[in-house]
Amino acid sequence: MRLLKPRLLFFLTLLFFSSCSTVYMPNVPVVPMFTEQGQFHAGGHVNIRGNINGNVAYSFSDHVAGFANASTLSTNGSRKDVSQQLWEIGIGYFDVFGADKKRVFEVYGGFGRGNTEKTYKDLTYDGPVVNELIDVTFNKVFVQVNYSSKKQKSLRLFGEKYPLNYGTVLRLSHVSMTDFKLNGAPRSLEDNILIEPLFFTRMELSRNFQIQYTNGMNIGLIQRDYMKAGNTVFTLGVVYNIGMK
Repeated sequence: MRLLKPRLLFFLTLLFFSSCSTVYMPNVPVVPMFTEQGQFHAGGHVNIRGNINGNVAYSFSDHVAGFANASTLSTNGSRKDVSQQLWEIGIGYFDVFGADKKRVFEVYGGFGRGNTEKTYKDLTYDGPVVNELIDVTFNKVFVQVNYSSKKQKSLRLFGEKYPLNYGTVLRLSHVSMTDFKLNGAPRSLEDNILIEPLFFTRMELSRNFQIQYTNGMNIGLIQRDYMKAGNTVFTLGVVYNIGMK
């Protein structure tokens, strides 16, 4: 608990000071934790901002798997409206290691495409007035490395033990605009290279179902006006697996 509080405070601080002008909101990466061929993974995640994320994955062999990932965000406020749709597909390699075979290593590469619309408003006596309208379409190419550990600890609730799985994801993304309009007028396109470290904890409710908490951030390597880092990831979700031993 003592270790959790500083980390939580750190991410809450990043969330509070996150840039309002960024047009890229990161999603929840896929971490199926496969161990062999014929396994299926599905996950659904949501956060307090209204960002809904869903993904599926399947292991085609003992070391090769593919996935699809999609998210949608829509919020309306007195000063700002935000919407984003983003989808991804990817394929990669996985393996288990360690004496107990409970550690999982995965590396995936993929492609995505998204659209973000932001409306900034001023409050007047006659009601809100739009002062800036941003419309961006972008492509995303990424590589991610997952390291996770299965059932190393358990949480006791109401006399029952619930196994816990932990994991870390490091994702490197190149996000580039393909279309950018500011107040309806075309603007110069921007791109950025983003580093996205994330951490997750899963609590097993049954053989197939788990609850997952995810937190993370993103770091932009290039100074940009709009396509830059600034949004963090805080989600709670449910994971469903078939074929896991």
